[in-house]
Amino acid sequence: MSRAPTTGCLQYLDPSVESSLYRNGRVFTRRDADGSDTRWEGAVFSPKNLQIHDARGFVTPPTLRDNGFERLTAPGPADLDFFDHAQVVRRYYPHCARVIAEAVGATDVVAFDHNVRSATGKKNKQQINQGQQVQGPAHVAHGDYTLRSGPERLVRLTRPPTGNDTLRLLGDSDEPVLDPERVALALDGKRRFAIVNLWRSIAAEPVATNPLALCDARTVEPDELVVFEIHYRDRIGENYFCKHAERHRWSYYPAMRADEALLIKQWDSAGTLARSRGKRSDAADPTAPCTFSLHSAFEDPGAPPDAPDRWSIEVRCAVLYDD
Repeated sequence: MSRAPTTGCLQYLDPSVESSLYRNGRVFTRRDADGSDTRWEGAVFSPKNLQIHDARGFVTPPTLRDNGFERLTAPGPADLDFFDHAQVVRRYYPHCARVIAEAVGATDVVAFDHNVRSATGKKNKQQINQGQQVQGPAHVAHGDYTLRSGPERLVRLTRPPTGNDTLRLLGDSDEPVLDPERVALALDGKRRFAIVNLWRSIAAEPVATNPLALCDARTVEPDELVVFEIHYRDRIGENYFCKHAERHRWSYYPAMRADEALLIKQWDSAGTLARSRGKRSDAADPTAPCTFSLHSAFEDPGAPPDAPDRWSIEVRCAVLYDD
């Protein structure tokens, strides 16, 4: 049974921040080797209290293709220690790749990065065995890749891992995870590629605090997006932050369990934004899939005061389609 919408406070960029789909150096952070931001520069936020709908009750369930997110029943590997970096990379990465491959109908899917998140773990600076620190839930409306960083990330995966890449931390191999020839075809527009996250609760109890809100990709326009640069020691990554618009439609899945997987599209080369290179949606192909879904953690006012903390993991996967 569907619940009534809850109200959540989402952090948007303030209208005063200059819009930009491409790198401009005005909104950025510097990230350390543990994956933590030092401070944000140029980011002025405008909180909005919005209705967040119960996606479990939708007559037509959201899909990765059209809305940018999709919920699956997909239990993870048994007896997996998510706080052991080696176990996650060697056992959970292949599991995530298989789930996504089956969901999107692609044969070439590889996992390449992940984060474990918890407000308590972040506060206590908890360290993953052989890995990075636990990160906090991200309380800002954002997308993980941009017109530049989506293709750039694909190129980096044709090279040996460097910096704070999770595959480098393990040290199993210096081999790239993607074939350069297949990536070249994708970047030339001869093959479709995508980046999809698999998000999962890793706690024994269903998620009650800091649940994840997802924005229907069809309700976001390019001129609402602003590049947020992430300065690593060896490269500059990019996310999109977003300005508020009344048309944005946000949803969440209450009480997410550990046997559920939430797929979140981060980039799609066949998507409306990617194919139109930033033109408004009415100039894009209306039959094309969406490009990505904005997402953000939020504080659910309906959560009990003694609700357990959210512990979650998201794994990023690169998808190369056959056609």
